[in-house]
Amino acid sequence: MTEKHYGGDDGRTKGNLPSTAKKSPKIPPSKDQKNKNTELEKSSMFTKEEIEKLKKAGEITKEVKKYARSFIKKDTPLLEIAEKIEAKIIDLGCLPAFPVNLSINEIAAHATPSFNDTEKAHGLLKVDIGVHIEGFIADTAFSLDLENSEQNKKLIDAAEAALEKATEKINLGVSLNEIGTIIEKTISSYKVIPIQNLSGHSIEIYDLHAGITIPNYSNSSLKTIEPGIYAIEPFTTNGLGIVKDGKPSGIYHLMKEGNVRDNFAREVLQFIKEEYQTLPFCSRWLYKKFGSRALLAIKRIEEAGLLHNYSQLIEKNKGIVAQAEHTVIITEKEKIITT
Repeated sequence: MTEKHYGGDDGRTKGNLPSTAKKSPKIPPSKDQKNKNTELEKSSMFTKEEIEKLKKAGEITKEVKKYARSFIKKDTPLLEIAEKIEAKIIDLGCLPAFPVNLSINEIAAHATPSFNDTEKAHGLLKVDIGVHIEGFIADTAFSLDLENSEQNKKLIDAAEAALEKATEKINLGVSLNEIGTIIEKTISSYKVIPIQNLSGHSIEIYDLHAGITIPNYSNSSLKTIEPGIYAIEPFTTNGLGIVKDGKPSGIYHLMKEGNVRDNFAREVLQFIKEEYQTLPFCSRWLYKKFGSRALLAIKRIEEAGLLHNYSQLIEKNKGIVAQAEHTVIITEKEKIITT
């Protein structure tokens, strides 16, 4: 699940690129999570157990991607696609790290079906999948051309080629600019362009976007790769190469601690805290758990300022968008592409 640039001095976008969203504050992690994150930050190596959880999450995404490719066809209902993929993740012994994103054509990211969605798959479909085991995350995505379109195929080929080059390039000491440059050059060789204000990102336990941005273009950042977990996700387009915020997606994450007056909304809020913690979730999931009352509860929790509702991200000139993504573990001794 992608990150939109917000500006700053850590390798994120600078200059005149538009940014209509603000980075949402994170809900404070539990003591357990904080200790785990601190261990990962201070240690130059991951423990064997942590590596195994990350690798297993990645292996599950491989199986799920293969499964998704086997049944997604033009005119398959998006709701059916999302529910089958999420059920498969659970059947394989893991949990979704976020709602399956199914973004079509100019919608670059952050689209997931509602509980009563009737839209069917068509055009260029991006399938963005996250899996986690106790907060250890694998994030991956692929694109499908459902129209037998040469333009769509070129965009997909460019994204996949850029991903391959970037996963080859990333390693200890490599600068963010070097990664962005190779992504941009590879995409440009296909006569299409990268989306500049979408990026890859570092990942920590229960934290999908942990602060480091992996650019999809040459951005002059000298910040270098350190041991950690990174999602690399090039986006290609035949549009302007910039996304803007669209309508609310129905995908949320809990921003901060707090409470609400309504008794039922409090019950839903407690469920969100226990079930999803700091990871994204969607109204569709809560509707399945609590019924239609959940929709009003979400509204009450959002009104209390506790939830961030992700906007769909739309290519500014309505250009078609393709995406490819892998998660990579970097340690002092090795590089593991988990997905």
